[in-house]
Amino acid sequence: MSADNALVAAIERLKQERNAVVLAHYYQAPEIQDIADFIGDSLELSRKAASTDADVIAFCGVHFMAETAKILSPQKTVVLPDLNAGCSLADDCPADAFAAFREQHPDHLVVSYINCTAAVKAQSDLICTSSNAVDLVRQLPADRPVLFAPDQNLGRWVQQQSGRELTLWPGRCIVHETFSEEALLQLKLEHPEAEVIAHPECQVHLLDLADFIGSTSKLLHHTESSAADTFIVLTEPGILHQMKQRVPKKRLIDVPGLDGCSCNACPYMRLNTLEKLHDCLDTLEPAIEMDEPLRQRALEPIKRMLALSR
Repeated sequence: MSADNALVAAIERLKQERNAVVLAHYYQAPEIQDIADFIGDSLELSRKAASTDADVIAFCGVHFMAETAKILSPQKTVVLPDLNAGCSLADDCPADAFAAFREQHPDHLVVSYINCTAAVKAQSDLICTSSNAVDLVRQLPADRPVLFAPDQNLGRWVQQQSGRELTLWPGRCIVHETFSEEALLQLKLEHPEAEVIAHPECQVHLLDLADFIGSTSKLLHHTESSAADTFIVLTEPGILHQMKQRVPKKRLIDVPGLDGCSCNACPYMRLNTLEKLHDCLDTLEPAIEMDEPLRQRALEPIKRMLALSR
């Protein structure tokens, strides 16, 4: 048995012993995705975290995702393989600065993208994901102004699609900000038959060049349903692993970054490894802990999201 196979077998044993479920985001490394019990985007993973009957949730994603699982399932042990697996978007919206921004807009309903800390969620009226943001904003009272945080690129796209004017917090994702327009245009010239599919966290000038825009899961499903046989993919390349499994006969092309390097992998997502997953299942550390009053405040807007998304 190879070292990797032995490690995978050890993880499977620990999952059984701990009554643990491994949740993984589409942006995780392929070997993490392959061992996960469930793979999804933020909305799908939120629903799974809320419904699982496991005693332990090993969350292979980034900190705000594991935090969300703990908010939804406080009685469960939630572990994150690497506690340093953060998020540039969440870091871009500190809770104290956000509180000051909210005070400048006291009459606004606050809609926060799930890619934020529990402390920001606790200041929000409603949480959204890229899958449901447009639909949720459309459901809000027309006579109330809306503050949208923290991703300004997603916010601009939601504004365009929903027809609602939004006050935007100026946050951004380092992965989706690094794609090269020049490289994309060159790829379109080289592959005129290809469909450009993009995540709405990308900058607006890139979204303008896209044939289809959607959340991670919607991009995945689009490669299955579209008649196209070639796709230029504008999002974190971890999703290509699932796409290749779903549409093995189609061609998938990722877009280089601004420096010409085809390496737009999220550095935080890739901090999780099989070895760290094994260790966190073995020791049940690092575990996500949360102040109960904060958890309760953060829970309410997530519950509203889940109710409105059904």
